[in-house]
Amino acid sequence: MDAAGRPRVALPSRHRASAPLETLCVEQPGLPRAPRRPGGPVPSEQGATGRTMNVIVCHNYYRERGGEDQVFENEVELLRSGGVQVTTMVRHNADLTSGKLPGTALGTPWNVAAYRELRRLVAETGAEIVHVHNWVPQLSPAVFYAARRAGAAVVHTLHNYRWACPKGTLFRDGAVCEDCFGRRLPWPAVRHACYRDRRSASGVLAGSLALHHALGTPVRAIDAYVAAGSFVKEKMVAAGLPADRIHLRPNFVTRDPGAGPGRGGYAMFLGRLSPEKGLDVLLEAWRRLPEPIPLKISGKGPLRPLVEAAAAELPAVEYLGFVPDDELDDLLGDAALLVFTSVTYEVQPITIIEAFAKGTPVVGPDHGATTELVVDGVTGWRFRPGDPEALARRVADAFADPARLADLRPKVRAYFEDRFLPVGSLEQLLRIYAAAKERRREGVRR
Repeated sequence: MDAAGRPRVALPSRHRASAPLETLCVEQPGLPRAPRRPGGPVPSEQGATGRTMNVIVCHNYYRERGGEDQVFENEVELLRSGGVQVTTMVRHNADLTSGKLPGTALGTPWNVAAYRELRRLVAETGAEIVHVHNWVPQLSPAVFYAARRAGAAVVHTLHNYRWACPKGTLFRDGAVCEDCFGRRLPWPAVRHACYRDRRSASGVLAGSLALHHALGTPVRAIDAYVAAGSFVKEKMVAAGLPADRIHLRPNFVTRDPGAGPGRGGYAMFLGRLSPEKGLDVLLEAWRRLPEPIPLKISGKGPLRPLVEAAAAELPAVEYLGFVPDDELDDLLGDAALLVFTSVTYEVQPITIIEAFAKGTPVVGPDHGATTELVVDGVTGWRFRPGDPEALARRVADAFADPARLADLRPKVRAYFEDRFLPVGSLEQLLRIYAAAKERRREGVRR
């Protein structure tokens, strides 16, 4: 806690500067490049009164740490490094004991305590912006209304597909699922117990989403949205969010590890060992390779036994378990290829961006936001989602031509530098804040 009783954010440990390189600008629809300096005018981090801008950033941490938690922490550090005064308001699902669950469920549509706390924080800090990341389940949509009624503009980052899907992932029973799209009440999520594998929990969240769509919360209470790419924007517009308020801004990495040599002669998988990550596709593809290719797998999760069994069966497969960040830098940098096999619509995987930071090409599925990141022949290659034979062919073709893999690395690194470094990302975020404040002012005038 800081002197004011606010929770401090645990920041990532990776931070190494890299020298600027010549960049290859690859136009990719839906994925904006970061603004280049000197460029156009950038909104100041000072507020309308000339004082330092005050921002409150809200986030509900997941029970198991994930990419959204990392993005939240990265963004807080980014804002502070740019001179913005940041106050955080957080909740932790790991703190939820069985005794707290009934109260949490009742507060999912409207958490009175979160509403009151945020109104108090806005009054104390004079915050002009409240930026909300994950609100499920302990913050609730009440925080959007609390911010507006306290006079702040509201920004919301779309980390997932929650406004259309109670589970947030558009994934069920091993496949993409859009059954809840277009429904006033997302009843299929309740029937299939999509949220936390419980019908009761799914019913509470489905009812909350139905209520807030009926109230018009996505339109009435939020001034600007942040989407990592055009795919998630299109999906959320289809779910009823206003297209003119959704701003495209890619994720970024706060610590640039510098390019790696890629001379390890192996492919790498990095991620949570869970069904949506397509591990069955990955391992079956390795069984079908015409010649063995070394594969290193790093991660933890419920499918660890599956990975360990494959490592025992296939001599080319090595399971590394959990690997610390500093060692991962070297592993990614020495890898010839990162294999990304997710069978769901990822919003914008940090893993792929981290591979790009090392100059490591990626083989990824031809669906979702991956199509915006993996550019054939520039940052890697795409394969038919869920098809182990197609994946095996792509990997085999890549390793059959080491010179082409080596030639690709500078292009991958340039693509990373052009889009995913902090300087441009801060400029983009300040522009979004300015747009949110302008919309808020227009709303007050009306």
